Amino acid sequence: MTQANKKHVSKYQEIHHKKFPAGTKGVWVDEKTEGKYSLITEEISLPAAVIKQQSLENNLKWMQQFANHHQVKLSPHGKTTMTPAFFEQQLEAGAWGVTVATAPHAQVAAEAGAKNIMMANQLVGKANMAMVKQTIEQYGVNFYCCVDSVANADQLHQYFSQHDVKPNVLIEFGVEGGRCGCRNPEEVVALAKHVSQLDSLNLAGLEVYEGVIHGDNAEDDIRQFLATTVKTVEKLAENKLITEQHPIVTGAGSAWYDVVAESFAACQHLNAIIRPGCYLIHDTGIYQDAQDLVMARAQKNQGYACDLGGNLESALEVWAYVISRPEPNKAVIGLGKRDVAFDAGLPIPERGYRDGAEIAVQGLVATAIMDQHTFVTVPEGSDLAVGDIIAFSTSHPCLTFDKWKYICVADEAHNVHQFVETCF
Repeated sequence: MTQANKKHVSKYQEIHHKKFPAGTKGVWVDEKTEGKYSLITEEISLPAAVIKQQSLENNLKWMQQFANHHQVKLSPHGKTTMTPAFFEQQLEAGAWGVTVATAPHAQVAAEAGAKNIMMANQLVGKANMAMVKQTIEQYGVNFYCCVDSVANADQLHQYFSQHDVKPNVLIEFGVEGGRCGCRNPEEVVALAKHVSQLDSLNLAGLEVYEGVIHGDNAEDDIRQFLATTVKTVEKLAENKLITEQHPIVTGAGSAWYDVVAESFAACQHLNAIIRPGCYLIHDTGIYQDAQDLVMARAQKNQGYACDLGGNLESALEVWAYVISRPEPNKAVIGLGKRDVAFDAGLPIPERGYRDGAEIAVQGLVATAIMDQHTFVTVPEGSDLAVGDIIAFSTSHPCLTFDKWKYICVADEAHNVHQFVETCF
């Protein structure tokens, strides 16, 4: 646990006086309830973020099998959940490592047991470099970060040349108008030559993020970009600018992981790694749309996603009470911007409960959201009442997870058996 999170004590542990049994990370057990708390009979304070354990396990297995089939390694991006308990499950299922965005996140990944940590970002700033140095020394991890400029490479060299730690670096290859990254192969080669002269750094390969490529011909453009990436890393290896036996080539967010995996499948002479993150949680919004496109491409191109069977499932819900019925066609829910993502669509009512029994929520539509309230239109004839519970699905899980210190994990009967800690 990071120093920042050590001060946090589980509110559930305080309220329910639970104990923390040895060997059950993240699980608190109350002798009276045998470690189970029912959402539908109101044994959990709402609003609450809830993970459906069965869907989580489905997604975990689905993506690992997808990566294994294409003979690429999986290094899921941890920024989606920043939940060590989930990192542990991903690693146990076969993930090569964990991808992170910041130095503190790298420390969390190391504490969760990751031996390969890829920071898909530039490492800048002395305090951040010091944190990475400490993480490498304390946990013995293989750490990788991105560079895309001489200035960044020189700053890393200036710091790490003073210490007996040698981080791995990946040159980031980007596109014009995109995010970070050298804008063409010539810039990549020039930077590689510079890095090769810095004995405090080890150039391990190339990193890309294809998700910034848009347009009507995005798929073709992405495939061409990935082909250029592979050719460039091969050129660096041929010119001895990369001395690794199997140089790294890595890409793939949560929208184009299929195209990246297919493009890298033939690169067994390289260490090909994909980095999707949102697959573990999925959603009913932007990532469901992206997954629909993945499946459509698979049907068109006879891709493995269709042969794999099943699909990714939305694993995250936020449960809340109806707190007011101020007008016949309006309900106010005790759920707001402090609790759930709202940047990519408002939460969607999925199920309702009253006195432990399921009630209908058909026709309920969220129309607006405030700090602590969500407004929902109610169809004629609905008997929705104050005190009813509604389980909402979400879009863009990243921005729901970072609103919660502790998240419930529930079984198919909606009994919470675990509380996992987030470490943003």
